[in-house]
Amino acid sequence: PPAPVVVPNTPSKTPQLTPPPPPATPVPAVAKPAEPAVVAPPVAKPEVTPVMASNRADQASALAEAEASRKTGRLQEAREKAQAALEQAAGDPAQVQEAEKLLGAIHTELIMTPRPMAEKTDYTVLEGDSLDKIARKYGTTVELIQKSNNVRGALIRAGDRLRVFSGAWAIRVNKTRNDLLLTLDGKFFKRYQVGTGEYSKTPVGEFKIVDRIAQPTWWHPDGRTIPFGDPENLLGTHWLALDIRGYGIHGTWEPETIGKQASMGCVRLVNSEVEELFTLVTIGTPVIIEE
Repeated sequence: PPAPVVVPNTPSKTPQLTPPPPPATPVPAVAKPAEPAVVAPPVAKPEVTPVMASNRADQASALAEAEASRKTGRLQEAREKAQAALEQAAGDPAQVQEAEKLLGAIHTELIMTPRPMAEKTDYTVLEGDSLDKIARKYGTTVELIQKSNNVRGALIRAGDRLRVFSGAWAIRVNKTRNDLLLTLDGKFFKRYQVGTGEYSKTPVGEFKIVDRIAQPTWWHPDGRTIPFGDPENLLGTHWLALDIRGYGIHGTWEPETIGKQASMGCVRLVNSEVEELFTLVTIGTPVIIEE
């Protein structure tokens, strides 16, 4: 057999361990500059413009001055100041109401008396004149000429001096507020509280006054004729007919219904105020009724 191959013993090599590198010198971290915080722009809130205290003070002062002028008989001056106060009060319902109340009272005093007024004309009665003729000439009512000039009855004489009103009236009724706004030449004159039809029976739209009747008779829906003065007559002391059959503006014997929807469809005022309105407005006066 072949001789065995002898492998010489070789010393085993001990693996050399490489020592770990010395620890690296730590490098200090450089702080990065902080990024500016992103601030969201403020959310714009709806701007609410309150009535500034100074404006309230100015308005109150204007009303006080108007009242002072009224008490001393300077009505035209009082009217101008109250009108200015009303304009300043726009946006403040309470102040508007106060200014309207004062201005309405001033207007009533001016127009129902012989006091001078921008809308009045001095007139000398001519031969052949009558109250009706003068009223038609100036677009006013006989009742207003009588009232504002202290004329009793229909008798006037040539040479008599009168102050005669001339102006354009308009009426706007609001069924929600139950009020009636009377304007003169497009500007506020006076506001009245009214009653309107229950269940919203009062018609809405544009109408005009077509008849004026003092001490009206009421034709009941069942066909009966109810004369003026009868407790069943619902029309009060005066009737202003609208150009829609069966509807009008009238007085009432039930003042507790004013400010409510309680009528059969007409617009009603207390008797003293419907008489005042009757004295002022003429046939043809436009009337708007709105919800």
